[in-house]
This record gives sequence, C-alpha cells and structure tokens, in this order.
Amino acid sequence: MDVSDLLIELFERIPPLAGDAIDGLSAADLVARPGPEANTIGWLAWHIGRVQDAQISDITGDDQLWATGGWAAGFGLEPDPSNSGYGHTAEDVARICPKSPDVLTHYLAAAHDRTVSFLRGTRPADLDRVIDRRWDPPVTLGVRLVSIADDCLQHAGQAAYVRGLLGK
Repeated sequence: MDVSDLLIELFERIPPLAGDAIDGLSAADLVARPGPEANTIGWLAWHIGRVQDAQISDITGDDQLWATGGWAAGFGLEPDPSNSGYGHTAEDVARICPKSPDVLTHYLAAAHDRTVSFLRGTRPADLDRVIDRRWDPPVTLGVRLVSIADDCLQHAGQAAYVRGLLGK
C-alpha cells in the first residue's frame, strides 16, 4: 500500500461515521444540546467539513468551498472563511443551524471529495514538506494530515455520542 492509498483509507472512515450520526435526524435534532455548553450534532458535523475544507484549501492554495460554493446559506451563516469552529463559544455553537441533514451531508461530501482528490497525488516525500512555520517545530504536511484526520474522527465520535444522549 502506498502512502496515498493509506491516507485515503484513513480519511474514508470519516464520512460513514459522520453520516451515521446525522442519518434520520430532523433539523431540530441537529441543534439539540444534551447540556447548555455542549456541542450539537449539527455543529460537530459542520466542523468536520470546515476542518477539511479550510485546512486542505490552505495546503493547496485553493479557495474554500465554504467561501465560494454557497454552502453558508444552508446553515444561516455568512461565507466567512475564518469561521471554522475553532474557538467557538456556546453562543457561537448555537448559531450553527443547518436547515436539514442534507445540507450537512452534502457539504461534508464536497469537503471530503476535495480532500481525497488532494490525497490521490500525495507521495511519501511530500509528507516531509514544511507547510506551516508558525509552530516550533514547524508543521509538515504529514503532521497536518494526521491532525486533520484526528480532529475529524474525534468529532464524528462525539456526534455519535451526542446522538446516543439524545436517545436517537
């Protein structure tokens, strides 16, 4: 198995997990909170898409799908590319209101497709390329890809847990 296939295998695990957490829910279910400060399933799934969209776009130099693809309207938001969920307060979480589960699944699919398209061209030597010098040590492509997958998989698990707490 080459590195591209390995990374695709890793990232291919995210959509089914997120999809299972969303499947069959209503718009009200997506914004229900098991506690006053808890993240909603809608926010968790939205953030999974935003993480992939923002991070992969940063790596490739492409515009974010969020900013150019009309996705924000389906969430009642502006297409602000800096709004990815990092640092969100409980009030910010409450502002993420997907109009339907389909809005979430379609945005997740678009972000995922872009991620996989990028990964198809990834070679072993690419993983050592420094892509962010703001950190000590500087962040390589390999480390960033692991970070993206880790964040998305954790949030998919959290969404499944919240679904269970809501009795769905």
